[in-house]
Amino acid sequence: MKRLISPLAALLVGASLAATAQAASDTALDAFKGQKGTLDIAGGTAHIPVMKKAAQAIMESNPGIRITVAGGGSGVGVQKVGEGLVQIGNTGRALKASEIEKYGLRTFPFAIDGVAVVVNPGNPVSAMSKQQLKDVFAGRIVNWKELGGEDAAISLYVREDGSGTRETFEERALDKGTAMQGANVVNSNGSMKTTVAGDRNAIGYVGIGHLDSSIKGITLDGMIPSQENASDGSYNVTRLLYMNTKGEPQGLTKLFIDYIYSPDGKKFIASSGYIPLDK
Repeated sequence: MKRLISPLAALLVGASLAATAQAASDTALDAFKGQKGTLDIAGGTAHIPVMKKAAQAIMESNPGIRITVAGGGSGVGVQKVGEGLVQIGNTGRALKASEIEKYGLRTFPFAIDGVAVVVNPGNPVSAMSKQQLKDVFAGRIVNWKELGGEDAAISLYVREDGSGTRETFEERALDKGTAMQGANVVNSNGSMKTTVAGDRNAIGYVGIGHLDSSIKGITLDGMIPSQENASDGSYNVTRLLYMNTKGEPQGLTKLFIDYIYSPDGKKFIASSGYIPLDK
């Protein structure tokens, strides 16, 4: 015999789960009680949704704390944290040995992200091989009809020098190749998404966490770009996202980094389209 749960019982169970979740969140934010000060964060644009969600939760729980979050790309993140202009510099790539040595940086990987090749949703092309992709970015394929699409010139978009998304794309998708001279350059994942969404003949790349209905992810060598596939290894154009500090993090900086690894932080990471990592 099936056991039926009354609406009241279901409501009580739901309320209990919500209370448990709230209690866990309150516990994670307890570390910020009595704290005051400013924390500045800059760098990789893929990190911005996670950082902003965490910053908002912290500042709402403690008005004595002010946290700013800016982009600029991975190169900017390294430079600013290294020069002491921010306390956390984010990168979508591992630090170079020269950067660690020059600035004395510590690095904290907190999420897995994939990088997806993207086109306009109106483009009939949905899949290509890695070799075709290399030929497109090298300028050897210049018209969509060569890929089974419309008779239209390909609009090629890339990220700026120093971008972690660009470095991952060139290393993992282009097998350490580079894009041809003269490709259009955009300076963030958000800008790339907006640009590709507005250009029917565009091709570019974004962090998988930025995929939505405004752009279309391309299946590459049979690999479908999704965070689930990035997590289990069936999509291999992937990277880690890092928070970086100058020396060992102290005070509010350390508390923020710890918060990103907390259940709250993992929730923010997952809701932003990434896969959380343990510290």
